[in-house]
Amino acid sequence: MEATDLIKRVRKIEIKTRGLSRHIFAGEYHSAFKGRGMAFSEVREYRYGDDIRNIDWNVTARFDHPYVKVFEEERELTVMLVVDVSGSREFGTSLRFKKTLMAELSAVLAFSATQNNDKVGVILFSDKVEKFIPPKKGRQHILRVIRELIEFEPEHARTDVSVALQYLTNAIKKRSTAFVISDFAAPPFDHALKIAARKHDVVALRIHDVHESRMPDIGLVQFRDAETGQTLWADTSNHRVRQRYRQHWEQLQHTIDETLRRSGIDNTFIRTDEDYVKPLMKLFKQR
Repeated sequence: MEATDLIKRVRKIEIKTRGLSRHIFAGEYHSAFKGRGMAFSEVREYRYGDDIRNIDWNVTARFDHPYVKVFEEERELTVMLVVDVSGSREFGTSLRFKKTLMAELSAVLAFSATQNNDKVGVILFSDKVEKFIPPKKGRQHILRVIRELIEFEPEHARTDVSVALQYLTNAIKKRSTAFVISDFAAPPFDHALKIAARKHDVVALRIHDVHESRMPDIGLVQFRDAETGQTLWADTSNHRVRQRYRQHWEQLQHTIDETLRRSGIDNTFIRTDEDYVKPLMKLFKQR
């Protein structure tokens, strides 16, 4: 991509998403995610009704009188964007490609975080971690994130969400809010998700194109898997073929639903052919 074309695309996304984050999402983001972490502030003498789990036993032993730890809400968060850059992101049949939707969602979340003085970091993954951008603040940092999402070319095409979640758990020591942006067309990731969810506030944004859930009736068609490169012919005019395809997709989504539910992960579907403002606002309000 030419540098001038890249700059124009970055600027276009910035103008659109920065306005949304400032005028629509900033308040909802703050309500949904701020104050969820607690930081140690001081110790004070124990008072009737204090939670005994907060007793500082070292200070209590030193003064021979019970003292408790006092915590306050953390005002600054670390937001991690864990973004799927595998081959399936190149799919899109209506308004936009999944890749474009992921970039816009990431930009909205990043600018919303910036409005609240939060740090933003990025993990780009396929079936390996392709790139890690450490958390930082500021407009220039956010513009770098958008540039990477637009022009980054991964080495691998397959998806493995577990790899990204494991990296998140190991690389980010402080509790963060982690948005996993993916179609989740991947091997089982429940174990890695449970571990990540214990340490971080994980939110799943499930990217979906309408023709992934239903096969159009367009006759004999050759399909190619963007992640494996495998091809096959299918007679889409056959009702049974379309029905089996639909059942397979519904079963996959049910499995993902159950995996996220068991780990207590908030999530929402965001379609390539629809406005993403409503599902994001609904997700924020539910929290």
